[in-house]
Amino acid sequence: MDRVIAVRNTKTVYRDGDKCVKVFNEDYSKADVLNEALNQARIESTGLNIPKIMEVTMVDGKWAIVSEYIKGKTLAQLMAENPEKKDEYLELLVKLQLEVQSRTCPLLNKLKDKMNRKISATGLDATTRYDLHTRLEGMPKHNKVCHGDFNPSNIIIAEDGTPYIIDWAHVTQGNASADAARTYLLFWLDGDIDGADKYLDLFCKMSNTAKQYIQKWMPIVAASQSVKGNEKEREFLLSWVNVVDYE
Repeated sequence: MDRVIAVRNTKTVYRDGDKCVKVFNEDYSKADVLNEALNQARIESTGLNIPKIMEVTMVDGKWAIVSEYIKGKTLAQLMAENPEKKDEYLELLVKLQLEVQSRTCPLLNKLKDKMNRKISATGLDATTRYDLHTRLEGMPKHNKVCHGDFNPSNIIIAEDGTPYIIDWAHVTQGNASADAARTYLLFWLDGDIDGADKYLDLFCKMSNTAKQYIQKWMPIVAASQSVKGNEKEREFLLSWVNVVDYE
């Protein structure tokens, strides 16, 4: 394989000619690898611009997903290189997210089910968990495609200017505002508070959504995300769980 593109806690991504090879750690769940490949294949059928899956295989005894390699730069790289264009890039980010959420894909897992499972797995006390489960159940049920990790580093702008959306490991179907709350928190986790606020304003404006409605999702999304990530991230996310009610 030609070169390493990215290294994460549980996987390493390589480029191999015109292919992108995501190799998972030995102890990574086989079911999760196959589920990610299946999710990506299902999203391909929605017509969104994403790298096509080519195969699921083994590399040196580890599971790997092989997909098309898209030559270009991530939106995060472009933002870092051209800070004066940040607003323009944020607008593109929201536009792409709304395009994702305009699709439906009936065979995907349901966002609410996933969140309920994750809230149950947090170390939060029973009263807080009950409150979060109740709030989640009270939220409107939708069936829009929700990426689950929508941020500038998961958008690649190809050399001809075409945007591609990558990393569909967390995709579900559900309420678009939950996905927006997740993106907002990802900006915060990255230390970009200004970007977080600008993103939220743009999302609300372009989707005609009340900011208070997305804010109501914040504690629920933060709690369900707190089960993964390092101690510092967990601490930060859990601080959002107890934020005052945006009633």
